[in-house]
Amino acid sequence: MKSLEFVLITDRKACEENLCDIVVSTLEGGVSTVQLREKELSTKDLYTLAKKLRTITEEHGANLVINDRVDIALAVNADGVHLGWQSLSIDVVRKLVGPEMMIGFSAHSFDEVKKASFQGVDYVSISPVYRTLSKDPSTKPLGVVELKKIKRYLSVPLIGLGGINEFNVKEVLENGADGVAVISALLRSKRPEQTAKTMHDIIKKYQRLKDDQILGGNKKWSCKNS
Repeated sequence: MKSLEFVLITDRKACEENLCDIVVSTLEGGVSTVQLREKELSTKDLYTLAKKLRTITEEHGANLVINDRVDIALAVNADGVHLGWQSLSIDVVRKLVGPEMMIGFSAHSFDEVKKASFQGVDYVSISPVYRTLSKDPSTKPLGVVELKKIKRYLSVPLIGLGGINEFNVKEVLENGADGVAVISALLRSKRPEQTAKTMHDIIKKYQRLKDDQILGGNKKWSCKNS
């Protein structure tokens, strides 16, 4: 499986510039996966955009994951499809896409994680970790304590989503997330490539620290560490 450590989720409404231009900038800044989530587009327009993003992600050696639409994922030879509660069942999707394509699943609470059957799923995204512009303001964020509890329960990689930016990404990783998914912090940024690079550097520093700890190292975490 290609890296899911740093995911950009698309939302044309949140973009300050052309979506594809922002995607290129964030990929150059270190994003490893692009998740196409444009629920209001027609099938034809979604397919056209997916083809463009497939070309862009291939040029940058990155994943392309399609939200919900198995047909579009297959049509553009995407790396994965991301499902939710209203999607086709996981076992049906696995039969359609075969063993190689990634399948992700969205959950929004520890109770949802416990109730769901994740057999055949390659990763789970949990949201919202923090308050976010992408959710109803009344939606209560889970927080990192709940994130850590969910990670202990899961046997597949956990991706944190919701309100994540360069100022809190370290905290999300420290509390169990194997990767992060970002919307507003990148799409609304005046300098998306630089914002992505800043976040990518923090993610990589944390991964090095984690590797050192696994090997018996005792380095302390610091954003200032090289």
